[in-house]
Amino acid sequence: MHLYLSSYRFGDNPEQFSNMYGTNRRVALISNALDSFSDITRRKLSEEEQLSSLTDLGLFPESIDLRNYFGKQNELDKKMQEFGGVWVRGGNAFVLRLAYKLSGFDLIMQEMHHTRKDFVYGGFSAGVCVLAPSLKGLELVDYPEETQVAYQQPALYEGLGIIDFAFAPHYRSAHQESEMIEQVVEYYKKQEITYRALRDGEVIILRERT
Repeated sequence: MHLYLSSYRFGDNPEQFSNMYGTNRRVALISNALDSFSDITRRKLSEEEQLSSLTDLGLFPESIDLRNYFGKQNELDKKMQEFGGVWVRGGNAFVLRLAYKLSGFDLIMQEMHHTRKDFVYGGFSAGVCVLAPSLKGLELVDYPEETQVAYQQPALYEGLGIIDFAFAPHYRSAHQESEMIEQVVEYYKKQEITYRALRDGEVIILRERT
């Protein structure tokens, strides 16, 4: 699995993301990090903006709502085989992580990480944070209790472990969460947790060896 890990949106050079795709340029858009968001109209506009941006990059996006697959992992697995990759937008990392769990998307991605060398996992902010070994520390910037609002279940702190470091987006950037991210970084330092802090516009690209 190829990884495109962005602090905010597609970063300064978004064509790098589309260039990672091979012949299958279909991409699933995952927006479930916004499931606790009360402004439905604003959420819809945001999703449409993401779809438009993916189309502009020469990809063929389809929005996939993981809530439609809660308790239907096999069905979701079959659907995901249609795509060459995913794009996971930011929001609340705890909400997104629980959506992964309830739909089985976490297990599907962990399996694809080992078996689909051509598959592209791209995302920003929360969409990257959930790939870490743990979400510990993110409660300083996100609200774990939002999972109760979205799904009436408690938050999970266990990450997918697809990357071996914690991810701190919006670091020292013109973003409303930037000051809180400083606290997250300090937590990582004190706990001696390996982390990567990215400023908005920066991207980490990890390509699977073929």
